[in-house]
Amino acid sequence: MDDALRAVADPTRRAIMELVRDGERSAGDIAAGFPAMSRPAVSQHLKVLADAGLVDVRRDGNRRLYALRPEGLADAAGFIERMWSLQLRRLKKAVAADREV
Repeated sequence: MDDALRAVADPTRRAIMELVRDGERSAGDIAAGFPAMSRPAVSQHLKVLADAGLVDVRRDGNRRLYALRPEGLADAAGFIERMWSLQLRRLKKAVAADREV
């Protein structure tokens, strides 16, 4: 979970995840979406995402194709959901207590 949260903390990596959300894209296609960034820099972002389990990488000849792994965020999403649910329960109790007064 820590690696996934660190990976999505970066706006470029979040943008890459959105690019590959609907299907595989080659590293070159992904890099084209970031014209101000060097290809090695984009490749480094892709490596971080792959190492965190957020994207799958598949070789197709000399190309690498990347696709989103939504399950890579499952642990982080579960954590956030638990924290959010706790806060909502506290808010509900506070509202109920206020109405009783």
